[in-house]
Amino acid sequence: MEVTIADLSLDLVEKICVVVLFAYIVTRTKYFTQVLGRQLDVKNRFFLVLVFGGFSIYGTYSGVELPSGAIANIRDLGPMIAGLVGGPVVGLAAGLIGGIHRYFLGGFTAVPCALATVIAGLAGGVINRWRKGDLVGIPGAMVFAFLMESFHMGLALLIARPFSEALAVVKLVSVPMILANTIGMAIFALVLTNLIKERRTAAERDGYRRELERRAYEMEIAGGIQQSFLPESPPRIEGVELAALNLPAKEVGGDFYDFIPVSQQKWGLVIADVSGKGIPAALFMALSRAVVRANAVGNPTASQAIRRANDLIVEDDKVNMFVTLFYSVLDPAGKTLTYVNAGHNPPLMLRQDGHAIALLEAKGIALGVMPDIGLEEREISLRKGDIVVLYTDGVTEAINSSEEQFGKERLTSIVEKNSNLTASGLVERIQQEVAEFSQGQPQFDDLTLMILKVA
Repeated sequence: MEVTIADLSLDLVEKICVVVLFAYIVTRTKYFTQVLGRQLDVKNRFFLVLVFGGFSIYGTYSGVELPSGAIANIRDLGPMIAGLVGGPVVGLAAGLIGGIHRYFLGGFTAVPCALATVIAGLAGGVINRWRKGDLVGIPGAMVFAFLMESFHMGLALLIARPFSEALAVVKLVSVPMILANTIGMAIFALVLTNLIKERRTAAERDGYRRELERRAYEMEIAGGIQQSFLPESPPRIEGVELAALNLPAKEVGGDFYDFIPVSQQKWGLVIADVSGKGIPAALFMALSRAVVRANAVGNPTASQAIRRANDLIVEDDKVNMFVTLFYSVLDPAGKTLTYVNAGHNPPLMLRQDGHAIALLEAKGIALGVMPDIGLEEREISLRKGDIVVLYTDGVTEAINSSEEQFGKERLTSIVEKNSNLTASGLVERIQQEVAEFSQGQPQFDDLTLMILKVA
């Protein structure tokens, strides 16, 4: 029966299905994964030699035997891949397995075909060394396979005798063999390239996840450190109840409050809101708190302490941030509250006798904007049952699902309706009302409260 080029091409292309399956299975093994990670120990080399040497033998048996005894096949594909992946030793060993097997099958092309298989594996290994272990891309692998099979045909013409029969065989098998081996190499290179991309993507994903976990851990630590800046509990002052709350919108925030022992008889009460969010605001918050505290201690004059703090903040402010702040000096013995307002929300004051809400307003601008600012200092008297509510934007600007703000009116109403509560009870009630109003909406701003109630 006469064998045509079309018959050979069809038969050899059918072997591509086997190549696809083989490539997929082999590249997913533990050993091959280690090889891609350049762990070429003895065990992994031995694995490559056996697998691709065996595939070379399969390439011979799956070929088409011609009447002359020559075999059209994809035998060289296994050693070529072994060399490209594992280097010269692996390629040569796999080539010897396939080449020796072919030699003992006999035929007048046994010597050139066996020799071509050995050289194919060695050549792949040389390319591996030349590229220092980096795999060639799909085009490079295809060119290599094309040239190697062309060399195979040339070697058969050079060595096989009689020449006329060798020429007839080469004319018949050259196109199908070159085509089949080139396509097979392309498929394997494609599978390998996709696998490398998968591994790289997985590595990048894992690295990104680890980076996120590291940052989350660092942010958690930073949040803990920042919370440690705030007082653990309000001071116990005879005749006065104090309570406070700070809920950052993120792991760290820009709001802060403080109770500062100005002297043995007086306390400084501070609530502040730094512009911005996140780490920058947290750092500026730490600077502002430290500067305010340092200038307030031992300085009973509210305006003087904050003006000095502002000058130091302006001097160190290289990022054009600012902080709004309400600072007051509480004199429990004299029942007075002396205060300045540096651009902050005016606190609410509920007079117990008439249930009238007053705003503790005073002229002043935010700290960090400009040096030598002017601050209006005011003083109010305190009577039993009076309530002062200090707060930041996170309270009044909390929104619900309809994009409505909580607002100062709601805050005022809550204070009026719950004036019988303790300072801590009132803080809890306001927090609860804000949470219920927000209906699970994300918290966009830091929420800070301080309640002073005269007992």
